[in-house]
Amino acid sequence: MTRAVNRPVNAVKRVLRRRKRAEPPALLSTPKPSLTYRLISYLLVFPVYRLLFRGRTGCNAHVPMDGAMVVVANHGSHLDPPLLGHALGRPVAFMAKAELFRVPLLGPIIRACGAYPVARGASDREAIRTATDRLEEGWAIGVFIDGTRQGDGRVNAPQPGAALLAARAGVPLLPVAIVNSHRALGTGAKRLRLVPIHIRIGTLIPPPASRRRADLDQATAACQQQINALLDQGLISAGEPQPRLPATAAGDLPPRS
Repeated sequence: MTRAVNRPVNAVKRVLRRRKRAEPPALLSTPKPSLTYRLISYLLVFPVYRLLFRGRTGCNAHVPMDGAMVVVANHGSHLDPPLLGHALGRPVAFMAKAELFRVPLLGPIIRACGAYPVARGASDREAIRTATDRLEEGWAIGVFIDGTRQGDGRVNAPQPGAALLAARAGVPLLPVAIVNSHRALGTGAKRLRLVPIHIRIGTLIPPPASRRRADLDQATAACQQQINALLDQGLISAGEPQPRLPATAAGDLPPRS
């Protein structure tokens, strides 16, 4: 009798052993962008960034085209989410302030570009769950590390949320500096200024070793240091050499301890 009962249980165990183990999110192929995303990116964001704001992007070779990661950026303007998603050359899903989704024109654009709302000043567990789910699907998640726009466009009071997401999912962080957007449409601005906006891409930072606050703070400080150093370089000059590094797969990063 016992042998008959155990037979189906053992069969299930054998099937589970034969199943291919799921790949970690850092090694998954990135989902293909939707038609809406591509249309908005190339018919609207491209001319605004490249022509209106004379946009340039530096070090695109640092961006892995596959695999999950957390894109960490400074935040000086409401223009940042669509410009950053376009400049990186792959879809980026953003945590954006819930208020932005009520802004005419901007709200539908950022939603179509993969953004999802998060309540400012509150611990929005649903947004964290959504971000983690998208990382597990192989997406790049964008996080503005200060949480809100800064008048000088720099990283001044970084929050550990980006590092926590990276630690939870075991994916790297990619620091990115958005140069000059705070001068185009910063806090308190009543009109748009057509100044150049350039984007400098940093180098991948491995995920925090754990979810302990000390490890999260260390990764957050590393992001802040990289972004502010990139901002200090200013606009990208026409003759500035761009390193052509091989695209770094997230799986090539040092393992977490």
